[in-house]
Amino acid sequence: MTPYDANKLNLVSDDAMPTREEAEEAVRTLIKWAGDNPEREGLLETPARVVRSYQEFYGGYHEDPEHMLSRVFEEVEGYDDLVMLKDIRMVSHCEHHMVPIIGTATIAYLPNRRVVGISKLARVIDIFAKRLQTQETMTSQIAQTIQTVLEPKGVALLIDAAHQCMTTRGVQKQGVTMVTTRFTGAFDQDKDLRERFLMQAGQR
Repeated sequence: MTPYDANKLNLVSDDAMPTREEAEEAVRTLIKWAGDNPEREGLLETPARVVRSYQEFYGGYHEDPEHMLSRVFEEVEGYDDLVMLKDIRMVSHCEHHMVPIIGTATIAYLPNRRVVGISKLARVIDIFAKRLQTQETMTSQIAQTIQTVLEPKGVALLIDAAHQCMTTRGVQKQGVTMVTTRFTGAFDQDKDLRERFLMQAGQR
């Protein structure tokens, strides 16, 4: 697969992408570095499995979140109140240690004459989550993309996630989650609207 806009995302170009065989060999090297033998029976298929799992973990590099939001509906009978999707399960990977970030996202927007299918909002979250990320950057990217494409009166996003770079290594603090928010438009300007979002999101 080809990343939808390599220059925009500062990605490697197509001709610089390693082959599947090169990727599998890199996994074999890491297995050796860890101290095991990639030729033993239990590890023979591991490089291929890891490469396949990477295609799933990082599939967001090959999808366009703006295109995902391109189909909208204008028959909303004047509806202009919050549209909220709560507790969307999200799995990403930390760009510093390449270990999972697991949590939930809650997103809301104020329609401006048009709405988008709710599954598309969840897919946009997945697209950005399935890349190497920091939670702060991901929060900003998701909210700004929805604001730019849908042009609503405002967007609110809250992500609450556990970082395994903190829970399984380093300080190894269990039960700790990180909360990030991003507000645009009316949510940024109206404190009462922000509070309403946070209350409905379960943060008040």
